[in-house]
Amino acid sequence: MSYRIFVVEDDAAIAGAICGQVGAWGCEARTPEDFRDVMGTFRAFEPHLVLLDIGLPFFDGYHWCAEIRKVSKAPVIFISSAADNMNILMALNMGGDDFIVKPFDLNVLTAKVQAMLRRTYDFSAPSDLLSCGGATLDTGSAALSFAGKRVELTRNELRILQVLMEQKGRVVSRDDLMDRLWETDSFVDDNTLTVNVTRLRRKLEDAGLKGFIVTKKGLGYMVRPE
Repeated sequence: MSYRIFVVEDDAAIAGAICGQVGAWGCEARTPEDFRDVMGTFRAFEPHLVLLDIGLPFFDGYHWCAEIRKVSKAPVIFISSAADNMNILMALNMGGDDFIVKPFDLNVLTAKVQAMLRRTYDFSAPSDLLSCGGATLDTGSAALSFAGKRVELTRNELRILQVLMEQKGRVVSRDDLMDRLWETDSFVDDNTLTVNVTRLRRKLEDAGLKGFIVTKKGLGYMVRPE
């Protein structure tokens, strides 16, 4: 599984080093687009874990941790040079899961992040769930849930949606989709893929997800993370 790590750190050098380290072990990292709207990037990115500094522009890390806890249970690890007992206790009481003191060794940071991800996701049933734009795909039961509605999917529809949601925000080529469908021993040619995508779109629209799958002409399909 490729995890998404949200790095809320206003020091560009530190943020860049963390993002580089995260990328090196196969995960995706993102930083806030605007420190006045950290939650905007959080909602679009839907991270599995947050690395959060305390001293930030506009609002401090405690504020953003409280906002994150209103909508998500994703682990939050505070990273700060303010390492006195009061700050550590406040960070944990505000909903933080761990505290790493600056300056830190990137290998130690990596080990702590990986351990937190294992504890949070490797042994929990929801590992079969993919989320995007308020919709949740349960690959175990081949069904999509959105706004209280449940959409039952065929094997091909499930595989198409799973690939697109795993790569949300990125264009997946028709050839890549057909390769994944062939893995299920289904006969899939270009026309069969078109028929399956059309049928899937109709089901999603009936559930209120109009425009969930976007066609990129000459490139393929994608689902947007919003």
